[in-house]
Amino acid sequence: MNGFKILTCTAAASLILLGGSCNKDFLDRNPENSVSGEIFWQSQSDVETALAGVYYRLQENFLGYERVYFDALTDNAFPDPGSNTQPNLGAMTIGAISPGLGGVLDNLYSTPYKLIASANYFLDNVDKAGLEEQTVNVFKAEIRFLRALAYFDLVQSFGGVVIYRNFFSKLEDARIPQSSEADVYAFIHEDLDFAIANLPNEAYTGHAVKGSAQGIKARVYMTQQNWSEARTLLEEIITDNKFALADSYEDLFTTTGQAKASVNREIMFATQYLAPNSVHRLRPGAGGLDIELGWYALMQPYKNLVDDYEMRDGKRPADSDLYDVDNPYENRDPRLYATVRLPGDVWTNPVTGVVWDETYNTYTGFHTKKWVDLRRLPITTATASQSDQDYIHLRYADILLMYAEAVNELDGPVNIVYQQLNLVRGRTTVGLPDVDRTVYDTQAKLREYIRHERRIEFALEGQRYNDLKRWKIAHTLLPTLKNPSGVSYVFDEHNYRLPFSITELDNNPQLEQNDGYR
Repeated sequence: MNGFKILTCTAAASLILLGGSCNKDFLDRNPENSVSGEIFWQSQSDVETALAGVYYRLQENFLGYERVYFDALTDNAFPDPGSNTQPNLGAMTIGAISPGLGGVLDNLYSTPYKLIASANYFLDNVDKAGLEEQTVNVFKAEIRFLRALAYFDLVQSFGGVVIYRNFFSKLEDARIPQSSEADVYAFIHEDLDFAIANLPNEAYTGHAVKGSAQGIKARVYMTQQNWSEARTLLEEIITDNKFALADSYEDLFTTTGQAKASVNREIMFATQYLAPNSVHRLRPGAGGLDIELGWYALMQPYKNLVDDYEMRDGKRPADSDLYDVDNPYENRDPRLYATVRLPGDVWTNPVTGVVWDETYNTYTGFHTKKWVDLRRLPITTATASQSDQDYIHLRYADILLMYAEAVNELDGPVNIVYQQLNLVRGRTTVGLPDVDRTVYDTQAKLREYIRHERRIEFALEGQRYNDLKRWKIAHTLLPTLKNPSGVSYVFDEHNYRLPFSITELDNNPQLEQNDGYR
């Protein structure tokens, strides 16, 4: 069975939920006729269809695979200036952030609100189906988890934003003042607490589970620097033993790899895709990860990132006997080879043996390998009809590294911190030696090492931008960089919060612009 369900919900304003699901089996269904809100919400099947529609919102812009481009706002990668996938992304790095920027700025704001509107419509109507309370609460918990994800994106980008608890039937109802940043975080915790209390405590198979909500809530606490509450949640996830590190690091980022049980156990929540109908090409300009990264090279790793990978002996290149100045990329952390296409690399389809060396010129000297499925070589425009790698929002490695960070902030360099780091570094296909405790023997040194390990483990996954912001080092680190054209990066202290666009300010006169923008 192939295709999407399409549900048209009618209220005073029209809301279209394009069906799909985070459940692969649910994605693979025949399309059904559109139905109106007046005759909908009659059965559990109707509710499941509407649920699928809300999940489908995750496939748009930074809620889906395009989230990897957050790394192009950091010291990890350079955004190709010719890219129309997220217009003006490069402009943001060199200080051209203004209410009139458009493109990426609009997407950062409007896409989460689309998910929120869909979620609120679901929550306002799901009780009409007359299902048992326990069943309804599970559905509500999934939706409130998704709404929390959307608001977490908004508050990290814009600070205080408008909170909508219900689906508004008139445009005038949307014109209300924004809430404070503290109130937005409180609302996120409220939704996540409900999700944690009502979602099943089991392994992730497509729909959000208790561990998904616990992990995101812990990430929220980490962003708020509430180390104690984060540690408690992370300990619960680890103790529950529902998740584990994948044996293969590289397989986490390809369709074939994600289907393996030994890999899937690490995934705690993802935006899911399924070829041929639910692929990356959701909107004009999108070509999918294979084309955008593997062929067009729209996000190119910086040497700064490549040089940060350790040698196989766990030492930095300058301190290692393994380092060869004539072969600088030999004997490095295996995660480098799964993440970056290095100079001289030859890409070969592991199934057919087809060698593919066509590529766009590089500005940085490197290309992205992570997320590119070499089983689809040679990459052509037809590849986009197959690109369905799931984008992973949360995986178990993050739980371990957040736990290490939280404990170090609370207790300093105690044994458990090193143990978590060693688990991540020691997974089967990485196999690095334990962290050298004689070198990283203070809280400050271990803090920097944890941040290094997060950079390497999650490189080109879209996490570093918000990490740099929550650590409050973006304004000191990023201005030390220059892009390949020699233009310095700009990140001032007011850039920790982005501006509301001119369009949004016009649409909602009660919205107040963030400080530092006109």
